[in-house]
Amino acid sequence: MISAILNKILKFTISIVIFFIGTSILAVILYKYVEVPFTPLMGIRMIEQVHDGRIPHAYHEWVPLDSMSQYMPVAVIASEDQRFLSHNGFDVEAIERILKKKYEEGGLDAVRHGKMRGGSTITQQTAKNVFLWPTSSRVRKGYEAYFTVLIEAFWSKHRIMEVYLNVIEMGDGIYGTESVANKHFATSAHLLSRDQCAMIAASLPNPLKMDSSKPSNYMYKRQRWIKQQMRHVDLFEKE
Repeated sequence: MISAILNKILKFTISIVIFFIGTSILAVILYKYVEVPFTPLMGIRMIEQVHDGRIPHAYHEWVPLDSMSQYMPVAVIASEDQRFLSHNGFDVEAIERILKKKYEEGGLDAVRHGKMRGGSTITQQTAKNVFLWPTSSRVRKGYEAYFTVLIEAFWSKHRIMEVYLNVIEMGDGIYGTESVANKHFATSAHLLSRDQCAMIAASLPNPLKMDSSKPSNYMYKRQRWIKQQMRHVDLFEKE
């Protein structure tokens, strides 16, 4: 009796796993060709807006990467992931550097329990934004790693950058380059200047607190650093 129940549970579990793997692969393949219309983060932010007594809103307008300013991908690579074009979705050098620093500061306990800040690649951020939720946890990180592998396997770097720059949160209810160009700079993604792209990139660590339309002294300082780093990043080639 117990054996039969265990077999049923095992079969059900295997079915769930197979279903998840199959649907996740299909979703990744679909988004290789189709625009991403909505993300979990957009939904979560709209719920938060309602909870705060505000009218829910999400400004999101998709534009092809080749229709954006040539400086936008350069700025985010310089700011967020300088080895984007050479790694396979995970920046091993950055991870090793962070682990070494944590070990030097607090030993093995710091490595085991500390948060991995600063090691997230553009591919990982894309996986999180398109398929997952923002709250960090080991479970979320596990799913993030899984989707990162799938994205790198099925998408080109050009497509990863295109999706990233169209769905990433860039302000309060603002998602993607075209929307932030409209709302913060009264222009289009195609006409963004080098300085504007660097300022948008400067806001990405926390776009709800760092407003690219009203930059603080810290943001200007970060913008200057990003512009310096952009000199070492080649223009993103058109596909």
